[in-house]
Amino acid sequence: MLNKKNNVTLENSNFKVGTIVGEGAIFQGNLVVKDTVRVDGEVKGDVRTETVLIVGSKGRIDGNIEADTIFAGGLIKGDLRAKNKTEISSTGKIFGDITTKILVIDENAVFQGRCDMGQSLPENGNGMSTVNVRTNYKDSGKEDKKEETK
Repeated sequence: MLNKKNNVTLENSNFKVGTIVGEGAIFQGNLVVKDTVRVDGEVKGDVRTETVLIVGSKGRIDGNIEADTIFAGGLIKGDLRAKNKTEISSTGKIFGDITTKILVIDENAVFQGRCDMGQSLPENGNGMSTVNVRTNYKDSGKEDKKEETK
């Protein structure tokens, strides 16, 4: 992954974590906090924080998530809503829909769902112009006309 100078990622962050669900712990119910949350254990329920949610590589959440920023390194089964950014590391597995402004997916990460980044199509439908292009198929001796978008 390319890191820009001002791009905060899980690897280069120094978040002050206020709530931890440690490895081996199982939390059942909805978890609602104001500070940064780190999950290395298991949460069976929804998670909501006003700041950052970090799911470690051994962490698991079975529920929906709302946060400002989400770093997913473990397994999440549920929908994610991040006001700012969602990052799925190479060990992360997301099975659910994501709503976020910024999405970063590392190589080998798993994302099965839909993503809404709050953008809409331009008025002409797709922002692309359509032109006709002739392609010669030398092997078949046929000429085919197809549309290409730019």
